[in-house]
Amino acid sequence: MNGTLEFLTRYGYAALFACVLAEQLGLPLPAAPFLLAAGALASAGKLNLAVALLLAVAASLAGDTVWYYLGKTRGMAVLRLLCKLAWEPDTCVRRTNAAYSKHGTRWLLFAKFIPGVSTVAPPMAGIYRVNLWKFVALDGTGAGLWAGVYLFAGWYFGGQLEAVSTHLDRLGGWMGVGLACLAVIYLLCKLIERMRVHRSLRVARITPLELKQRIDSGETVTIVDLRNTFEWHEGRIPGSLTLTVKELDNFVPAVPAAEMILYCSCPNEISSAAAATVRLKRRGIQSIRPLEGGFPLWTQLGFPVECPASVADR
Repeated sequence: MNGTLEFLTRYGYAALFACVLAEQLGLPLPAAPFLLAAGALASAGKLNLAVALLLAVAASLAGDTVWYYLGKTRGMAVLRLLCKLAWEPDTCVRRTNAAYSKHGTRWLLFAKFIPGVSTVAPPMAGIYRVNLWKFVALDGTGAGLWAGVYLFAGWYFGGQLEAVSTHLDRLGGWMGVGLACLAVIYLLCKLIERMRVHRSLRVARITPLELKQRIDSGETVTIVDLRNTFEWHEGRIPGSLTLTVKELDNFVPAVPAAEMILYCSCPNEISSAAAATVRLKRRGIQSIRPLEGGFPLWTQLGFPVECPASVADR
C-alpha cells in the first residue's frame, strides 16, 4: 500500500485515471488498491475526493464504452475473445446472461462488484442492443457506486490503512512471497483439475462431419445446445434441444442412460461440456461427447441449421 500511496502522490489524478482505465480495458491491473489509496490521500488532504470519484467514473465509462461498441459491432466474436482469455469464460457469460434475464438492464448497476461479470457486462450490453445513453447512465451509475465504495473506504480508514501498510513493510518480502506461493498453488490445482476433465472430454469429442453423417443416416441422437439464450437466434443444429441450465436440470432425469452430444459457441467447446458433465453424470448419462469446434465450426462447414418457432419466440 505504501508503494501505491507514493505512486499516487507523485503522479496524482493522472495515475488514478490510467489505472482504472487499464483495468476496464482488460489489462491485469487491479484498480481497487489505487482507489483505496486515493481515498486515503483524500483524507490526508492530498487529493480531492470528488475529483477522484469523477475521474474514476470517467475512466471506467471510457473503457466500458469501448467494449460496448465492440459487442454491438462484432457481436459474439468479442465473447469468443474473452473465452480465450478468461479462466471460467462460460461461467462468466452464463452468469451475466442470467443476470440480464432476471434484472434486465439494471444488472449494469452491480456488475462491477461481481468478478468476471464486470468483464463481459459491457460487450453483452452491446450484443443486447441496449440504447447507448441508457448504457451510459446505468454503467456510469454502477461505476460511481463501485468506485465510491473503495474511495470512501480509503477515506474513512485512511489512518488505519497506513498503519497496516507500515506493519506489512516491517515483515519484509516474505509475506508477499508466501501469498504468491499460495496463489500459484491454487492456480496450479485449478489448472490440473481443468486439464483432467478436459483431457477426458477431448478424447470423446465428435467431429461435425461424424455428427452430420449420423443425423443423415436417421440415427436417433440426443444433441443439447449449451449456448446462451441470446445466441439462439443464430439457429441450431437440426434436432438439437435448446435448453437453459434450469431446463437442463429438469429435463435430464427423463433421458435414458445413453450418449449425449453437447455443443456451444465458445472456441474451447470442452469448457461448456465440462460445466455440464457432473450434472449429467449424476443423472445416469455416462457417455458425453462435445462437438469439436462447437456451433461456429458446424456453420463454417456449411452444414444445415434450423431456427424453430419456439426459439424465435423466446
